[in-house]
Amino acid sequence: MGNSTATTTDLDVALEKYRTELTGYCYRMLGSSFEAEDAVQDTLVRAWRSYDKFEGRSSLRSWLYRIATNVCLDMLTAGNKRARPMDLSDSTPLARAALSPRPDHTWLEPMPDARVLPTVEDPADAAVAKESVRLAFMAALQQLPPKQRAVLILREVLAWRASEVAELLDTSVASVNSALQRARATLSEQKAAGADAAVSDPLDEEQQKLLERYVAAFEGYDMAALTALLHEDAVMTMPPFDLWLTGHDDITGFMTTLGSACEGSRLLPVQVNGLPGFAQYKPDPEKGGHAPWAIQVLEISEGRLTGFHFYLDTQRWFPLFGLPLHLDGEPDEVEQGA
Repeated sequence: MGNSTATTTDLDVALEKYRTELTGYCYRMLGSSFEAEDAVQDTLVRAWRSYDKFEGRSSLRSWLYRIATNVCLDMLTAGNKRARPMDLSDSTPLARAALSPRPDHTWLEPMPDARVLPTVEDPADAAVAKESVRLAFMAALQQLPPKQRAVLILREVLAWRASEVAELLDTSVASVNSALQRARATLSEQKAAGADAAVSDPLDEEQQKLLERYVAAFEGYDMAALTALLHEDAVMTMPPFDLWLTGHDDITGFMTTLGSACEGSRLLPVQVNGLPGFAQYKPDPEKGGHAPWAIQVLEISEGRLTGFHFYLDTQRWFPLFGLPLHLDGEPDEVEQGA
């Protein structure tokens, strides 16, 4: 099967339809939104250039996954494991809170659902896909060696057969099963160390109400109302700063001291990492209106907020989410981009 049987346009269309699922795969492998998009672009360019060598012994989809896996494994040879602040240090008491940034490549990055979750008919499959890009699961994946990571994603998330994975990785079924067993053992240790957020898909009525109360409390900067919504062990992180806080007293204490410039913020809903989230705009003293401040990702469990994570590199994140870089009016007057 060579280029003669497909026009350039046909080939572009055929490759392009795999972009979202390949981005999801590369994102789970790499933990970085931008590296994932680069890896997929590289994969599609390599596929396009070597299409005349594609003999059709496997499906186009599995051939693309083979290329994407090799691209990701090459990118991971540096051994960098992306992490959340709580994977790197102990929490800081408010009295010692200091904002020390670490380089971008340190951090697990947020990702809009629309870029990594293809539309699927089966609600159970959609729920598995969402769970597999949540921050806790993504952070646990980063603890696995690259090949184990690939095996676990292909087998558990994408439901490939062991024989298909063995063919993709040029290895034996026994070796795939062994890698999967080791990966599962590591993940279950990670899970024991920190409970994952239990978020319904779609959000149930109680969770929707919790989010509405959160927006009202945050936009009103009402610390008593916010405290009532936070789990006593709630965690707050702010990459690229390595500081993280635990417990509602320290979190609300931070918000009224070092974080006091966030008073008067506006929140626009976003779908991020299979979790509810918001784009936070804080008052802009220079231009008026509101300027971008953070993409917030919320974790919910048992009717309380257990984690909220503020990703502060607005020049990178807001365009990725298709969000405006300034709000002039009230947020309901702003159309959110795709």
